[in-house]
Amino acid sequence: MLYLVGLGLSYKSDITVRGLEAVKQCSRVYLEHYTSILMAASKEELEQYYGKEVILADRELVESGSDDILRDADKEDVAFLVVGDPFGATTHTDLVLRAKRQSIPVEIVHNASVMNAVGSCGLQLYNFGQTISMVFFTDNWRPDSWYDKVLENRKIGLHTLVLLDIKVKEQSIENMARGRLIYEPPRYMSISQCCEQLLEIEETRRSKAYTPDTPAVAISRLGSSTQTFKSGSIKELAEYDSGEPLHSLVILGRQCHELELEYLLEFADDRDKFRNDVVADQEFFKPAPWVPPQEDDD
Repeated sequence: MLYLVGLGLSYKSDITVRGLEAVKQCSRVYLEHYTSILMAASKEELEQYYGKEVILADRELVESGSDDILRDADKEDVAFLVVGDPFGATTHTDLVLRAKRQSIPVEIVHNASVMNAVGSCGLQLYNFGQTISMVFFTDNWRPDSWYDKVLENRKIGLHTLVLLDIKVKEQSIENMARGRLIYEPPRYMSISQCCEQLLEIEETRRSKAYTPDTPAVAISRLGSSTQTFKSGSIKELAEYDSGEPLHSLVILGRQCHELELEYLLEFADDRDKFRNDVVADQEFFKPAPWVPPQEDDD
């Protein structure tokens, strides 16, 4: 059996009871180690808690060496641990499909992830549209395909969850080209860098998917003891020191309910300004009043 086990957001004990029972019976335990990190638990702490060796699975192993993970999983139990929920990344869907093609039984153990825990900022989950990922820009690579998704969300009034890039066990282009297995130090995108990149792409695209004054909420260390939220405009959050990782951002949609707004005001430095920004923003993409079609006199 291949077990895909969600670990939750922060602590070693966030794993579910069913997930822990599955891990304890497995002969091999892999920890996916590139889409996210468990903020309040190290590999050694997990090993002590599970009573098992934990094998770190980087992107290369998961995407290119999946045969190693699935080895003998038709005869013994293997666990693949994922921070958050197992289906938070498409890579894990691919692993399940590979297992099924080899007739390996698969069991999923779900857990909390940013996709549902984001509701703790006060925004209602059913008011969210498409989620986007913001990657680190480089000198010659500044992708903006996500911009159209924000625009689509905003046109129908929905909030946009922005997942911020992390780089764990990544090689520089030079080391990659020279075949040197030298890895860069881990990097985690900050709220300010994300907002700066948002503003840069809006300046380039000029379709007004959002403006510098568009309201947003910064989410830091979700699910941990130091979890924090900050409400403000994108321009204001571009100057916000969000502290230690991990971070995410929500760009508000036009349909911001009064209860959502009241909750977000708790996290605003200037409550009146933030309320005014939300009211002004609701005019964006506001549907034209419906006019009934005129009937023909005939």
